Amino acid sequence: QVQLVESGGGLVQAGGSLRLSCAASGSIRSINAMAWYRQAPGKQRELVAAITTGGNTNYADSVKGRFTISRDNAKNTVYLQMNSLKPEDTAVYYCYADLRVYYSDYSYAYWGPGTQVTVSS
Repeated sequence: QVQLVESGGGLVQAGGSLRLSCAASGSIRSINAMAWYRQAPGKQRELVAAITTGGNTNYADSVKGRFTISRDNAKNTVYLQMNSLKPEDTAVYYCYADLRVYYSDYSYAYWGPGTQVTVSS
């Protein structure tokens, strides 16, 4: 069994900051890419930021320069530092990991349950 658990969401005023964390646990052999997605009401889920095992990153244009993704491979944890938050950043944020478990030769996508981020104007 594998679990991804997010933390750090909440309510913040525009211009403020939040830091999201996501820890993966269970029978994990290795983790490839990790990422954060978000889904606002009435909208499709979209990629916010992603990071490879080696630390290569990519970001949605809407968050470049404001958000920073990082990971701690020893802790199987990914972070999302969100600065200069805007009301349009309001969404449920989901952690994603492409990982391999001990009893499989293949990697699969796993998702966390999501954490709410609300930015007030």
